[in-house]
Amino acid sequence: MNDAAPPPSKLGKYEIQREIGRGSMGVVYAAFDPYVGRPVAVKVAMADALKNGEAGERFRKMFFNEAHTAGMLRHPNILDIFDAGLDDDKCYIVMELIENGDTLRSYCRSDNLLPVHQVAEIMFRCAKALDYAHRQGVIHRDIKPSNILLTQDMDVKIADFSIAHINRADMSQTMPMGFVGSPRYMSPEQIQEDTISGQTDLFSLGVVAYEMLTGHHPFGGETFSNLIHRVINEDPTPMSQFRPDLPPVFERIISRALEKMPERRYRMGIDLASDLSMAFTHLERPQEDIPAREKFELVKRLDFFRGFTDPDLWEIIRASVWQEADTGEVLVREGDVDDALYIVTAGNVEVSKEGTFLHRLGEGDCFGEMSYLNKIRRTATVTAAGPLSLMKINPTLIEQVSIDCQLRFYKVFLRVLTERLSRTTERVVRG
Repeated sequence: MNDAAPPPSKLGKYEIQREIGRGSMGVVYAAFDPYVGRPVAVKVAMADALKNGEAGERFRKMFFNEAHTAGMLRHPNILDIFDAGLDDDKCYIVMELIENGDTLRSYCRSDNLLPVHQVAEIMFRCAKALDYAHRQGVIHRDIKPSNILLTQDMDVKIADFSIAHINRADMSQTMPMGFVGSPRYMSPEQIQEDTISGQTDLFSLGVVAYEMLTGHHPFGGETFSNLIHRVINEDPTPMSQFRPDLPPVFERIISRALEKMPERRYRMGIDLASDLSMAFTHLERPQEDIPAREKFELVKRLDFFRGFTDPDLWEIIRASVWQEADTGEVLVREGDVDDALYIVTAGNVEVSKEGTFLHRLGEGDCFGEMSYLNKIRRTATVTAAGPLSLMKINPTLIEQVSIDCQLRFYKVFLRVLTERLSRTTERVVRG
């Protein structure tokens, strides 16, 4: 398939609609899956590359490696892979479609930088996604701005696992090792074809973060050899030289991510994410209804979160939606379907069923446990009994926090659920 070739009307069961992008591996089309009834993206391998003998076979392996590797992963910040197949001589991969999105490439220019808090948010989510991938034994090996998608609502999707390495005893690794990836974003050990680990990806993410915060590459280099020398031997230019207003905490975080020796770098993505989460307290952020520090103090005093560490609390805060309500405002209506759990952070709510008052809940209490667990219809109506603030948490958002934080959250959640069921049983028995 060359530049002049028209797009196919169909590949397998997928109805091709329009071209939306091109890369070194293939052409990407917006398409539709009529069996599932959803829009998808279909990436088709470059036909000419597949015909080139031994090199073509390596290309084919790299192409389908993306489907194999990313298909193992299910994370809200990793682009979903749904399917892969052959149609005549065309190799294709079916992926999640990101409408009206962009990559991070355009936000690495000094004239188009995002606010610091948005960069921190993006890097936080990337670090969490990489932590998840590394725990599954997958090393991306090509983290760079063009492989990180930004959705219309500023969410993040890591894409292109075509050269990813699977580091698991139960999996056979077919991808080439050695010097693979994008040199501008490679770690020293990757450049030197040394042993790699998840820390290689964290170094690359550090380079991306540096570019997004300053609009400059940390190691510069006018030539390839000059760039390689600097990555291996020289420290990056301090970010404060380009951006004097940047809080010093970000200099410390990015410098650690860019350490030459892996043992001095962040060990896991969750460690980087935790530091980024704490760094939010140093930022001047757009005016919020409830400032971040106030949220932290509200959450810290709630019985629900007793035993959580400060980094855990910041993770929960970042993974929740905060609401304020006035007296009489309906928060949950009987019969509605959703999967959100609500935790009252200040004020009181009244719970009623079929118009009959049941009970009142106050600070630290939660409601919506059964809907959160099973996404069933709401069995009661909940109304603000006065000025109110509360946290709204759903399972997808909780999946974004660290494993340790998830375990603490679900331990408390199950305790609360057990207590609620026990009280319900007592009322029924007393009847």
